[in-house]
Amino acid sequence: MDFNDTKEEAEFRAEANAFLKSHLKEKTGGRRRESGAEFLARAKAWQKTKAEGGFAQITWPKEVGGRGGTPMQQVIWNQEEGKFDAPTSPFQIGLGMCIPTVVAFGSDEHKKRYVRKALIGEEIWCQLFSEPVAGSDVAGLKTRAVKDGDEWVINGQKVWTTGAQFSDYGILLTRTDTSVPKHKGLTMFIVNMKDPGVEVRPIHQASGGREFNEVYFTDVRIPDSDRLGDVGQGWKVGLVTLMNERLAVGGSPGPDYSEIMELAKELGLMDDAAFREKLADWYVQAQGYKLTKFRTQTALSRGETPGPENSIGKIITANQLQDICNSGIELEDHFGLIMDEDLSPMKAIFQSSFLWAPGLRIAGGTDEILKNIIAERVLGLPQDVRVDKDVPFEQLRVG
Repeated sequence: MDFNDTKEEAEFRAEANAFLKSHLKEKTGGRRRESGAEFLARAKAWQKTKAEGGFAQITWPKEVGGRGGTPMQQVIWNQEEGKFDAPTSPFQIGLGMCIPTVVAFGSDEHKKRYVRKALIGEEIWCQLFSEPVAGSDVAGLKTRAVKDGDEWVINGQKVWTTGAQFSDYGILLTRTDTSVPKHKGLTMFIVNMKDPGVEVRPIHQASGGREFNEVYFTDVRIPDSDRLGDVGQGWKVGLVTLMNERLAVGGSPGPDYSEIMELAKELGLMDDAAFREKLADWYVQAQGYKLTKFRTQTALSRGETPGPENSIGKIITANQLQDICNSGIELEDHFGLIMDEDLSPMKAIFQSSFLWAPGLRIAGGTDEILKNIIAERVLGLPQDVRVDKDVPFEQLRVG
């Protein structure tokens, strides 16, 4: 494991930092999730600025607007951008998950039509996988795609779709064959989110936000030319998206151990032995995750591809965020009930993050799913028993 930048990496880090300083303010205080039309406009402007500066999707080829750089340069950029008030969230799903899937399985026409517009912030994408009865078990989805000439007719429902309310396009996983086991009868498509048969209903969250959505498809017609991968091979296509997703949600935008330590200092609670013990645990977890990321960075710098061990990141950060937010509210005593940024300590970052932190343990794979991945694919333990493995989907018991 090498903790130091090479000469070339150090030069790129300095270049990236100088570019960021010339366009953005450095972060101060707590990190919050933003939304709304004004934020979306700011995010689109920043995405275009990054693209024009050669810092948008650094590993992508130059011919589609990328930099043609190395995975390590992308890691360095992410580290440096994370220090600034950069509005990146509307594009994380599209550029981090959807467009890489289009590049991997789409036609040359798909790449020409969609990649650059997403890169420069003109178009936003969402990922349409989860359903009311198919969350952790995505392969159990029921949204149907039926062939009709050169088109497919889509009917069904998706849920928990982040950013669907402002997305232009999405990648849609559907069931095209019920006579085979559930993983084998799936097919992936590109869908126009502005199609009149697509209805988006924002979900009002406990935190007050509306980031997630229900999406309904009623006789939506998609040309066969907008299919990604072969018919019935949607699970293979979806795995590419899911691996990118689990890397993308590995971090957490909420308060960390340093911010709850700052709160404890303000309240004069740093002498509390029980709190100091918890603070030490959070610090050790954070350092362990930091070293794990260094391991990934070392692999990238050597031209290697990181594997399923990256699933550990989300397990650690999601659980730690929930624990830190809960503890922060307890430290504030009755002031922990106040959500007003102007009245609550630390601008209410613990309260606001506490309300959506549990969702982070579900998004991108539940704790249990990710632990299974680590157990089976990293530690080599026996797979879970699956009684539905060879059973046609139409014969599975539901209800």
